[in-house]
Amino acid sequence: MRKQTKESVQTASAVGMLAAGVGLSVAGFIVDPAGEIHDSVLWFFAQCLLYAGGIFGIRLYVNGRFGRFVEEQEDKK
Repeated sequence: MRKQTKESVQTASAVGMLAAGVGLSVAGFIVDPAGEIHDSVLWFFAQCLLYAGGIFGIRLYVNGRFGRFVEEQEDKK
């Protein structure tokens, strides 16, 4: 799998998880009893945030480290 395709799939899945978490949280406010969110909805939303944060955080870390490595190699030349 190409790097660009892999990053697109990761970004789409992270955004999809965030949308699912927000949608379920909003639905939790609407259904009876109105204004109360069940613990399972909060747990699911927390898992969505962790997943998306993991995807975006790991990508930023790897890109930053790789960028520094490339700069160091270019400075040595």
